[in-house]
Amino acid sequence: MPPLLFYLLALITLGFGFLVVTGRNPVTCALALAASFVGLAALFLSLDAYFIGVIQILVYAGAVMVLFLFIIMLLDIKTEEGKKLNLPAIVSGVLLAVLLTLQIIAVVGSTSLAQKGTQDTPLALADAAGKIGRAALPTITNDLKAGELPDAKLIGFTLFDQYGFHLQVIGLLLLVGTIGVVVLSKRERSAP
Repeated sequence: MPPLLFYLLALITLGFGFLVVTGRNPVTCALALAASFVGLAALFLSLDAYFIGVIQILVYAGAVMVLFLFIIMLLDIKTEEGKKLNLPAIVSGVLLAVLLTLQIIAVVGSTSLAQKGTQDTPLALADAAGKIGRAALPTITNDLKAGELPDAKLIGFTLFDQYGFHLQVIGLLLLVGTIGVVVLSKRERSAP
């Protein structure tokens, strides 16, 4: 990927992300979040992570954003006109972002992986086939032994094998949140 294209996609993603935080209209913020997701998906696609890029579009920019817009429209949130900026919160947020950036630079700079390029670190797929264990699907181990990287299979296996409970809890939280919005919306409309 040309560096100019990377910087353009990163600028699009960060610009729309900034608009999400600073926007006053909730619908505009939600649409800016969807545009930021699309920019992030384009970055994933440029890194040859096609599965994650497509899932980013389908799940986040598609399903989750529809849910957000549904909740925003259901609550009938008005714009926050005339609200004053909270200067201490802005200063502390910028300070926290700078400290986090410095910490990331310090951690990445201190690892030995920071000096290696992707050409210097080949994937040991045959070794990974032996380490994945008996619980893995035979198709995953066969693909790894053949020298292929089964992205979708590995992500699905890891997600449902190691994080199945966590996935169900997140689904339950989304369901409870959606039911809560419906209940709050009906209560506000029925009040005199």
